[in-house]
Amino acid sequence: MLDTLPLLNKISFPAINRKKINILQINLGYRCNQQCLHCHVNAGPNRREEMSHEVLMQTLDFIKYNRIQTVDLTGGAPEMHPEFIGLIEALHQLGVKVIDRCNLTILNETGYEHLAEKLAEKQVEIVASMPCYLEENVNKQRGSGVFESSIKALKTLNELGYGHEGNSLTLNLVYNPQGASLSPEQVQLEKDYKTFLMEQFGITFNQLFTITNVPVKRFGSTLISKKEFKPYMELLQSAHQMDNLDAVMCRYQLSIDWQGYLYDCDFNQMLELPLQKNGKKLHIADARIEELENRDIIVAGHCYACTAGKGSSCGGALT
Repeated sequence: MLDTLPLLNKISFPAINRKKINILQINLGYRCNQQCLHCHVNAGPNRREEMSHEVLMQTLDFIKYNRIQTVDLTGGAPEMHPEFIGLIEALHQLGVKVIDRCNLTILNETGYEHLAEKLAEKQVEIVASMPCYLEENVNKQRGSGVFESSIKALKTLNELGYGHEGNSLTLNLVYNPQGASLSPEQVQLEKDYKTFLMEQFGITFNQLFTITNVPVKRFGSTLISKKEFKPYMELLQSAHQMDNLDAVMCRYQLSIDWQGYLYDCDFNQMLELPLQKNGKKLHIADARIEELENRDIIVAGHCYACTAGKGSSCGGALT
């Protein structure tokens, strides 16, 4: 795996600082039933890293003590963590809004057949990867048979009440570009998705999020091997919009890795750029939220992926 950090550190990015923290994004581990080309985490079936019970309890204590409003669960496939169900039940009892970053196909895997029902029962918001509404493009990016399995999962979620207007069960889809390009305009693309998926499969959902591919881990390595890294970074820089700096996700959320260490965002986590205290990596057990707000965010060239064009965050376009 080629390291993009030395190249990204050579690219300057405007200084920004964190505001009030209201979201904690938790990476439960890197194990996944898929191995997508655009994955910035380098997740896959052979990864074994996962958050321990001790760190889970420390994280829950942090959430409870600091009254975190929203917890965003990611991976890998976060659902593959052995304590996933127990975690969402504990968060539900605390009255915390829970978001599950779901790849959809996990809902059809052996041993996970009743997972969708549990997500609905605990009112978990689902943000599901669906990088295109065309079968050929999805399978090219995520693997053979993924599109068919994704459609099956979406139908299951719709049957449970997800994605219907006026219903409290939220289902949002995520679009990623096929390669080294920016996303189309989110509003129009959402209309295209909704029209196609309804006409062809009777599927409905709430919103579409367009997320720019960030040049780290598997995707960054691919860019370097194809000699596309420099042109892609030039594209991102040329499309940079200063107004997007006010809304980038790192300004109001924190990212925690499977070992319990804190980062400004999931991408900094993958680049091993942790928050520090007294010269050491900051662990969730030692973190105080008042010390994390209004502090400088660690930036590098990859940050242009979040400010290019309409902007990009875990919640889609910024403008």
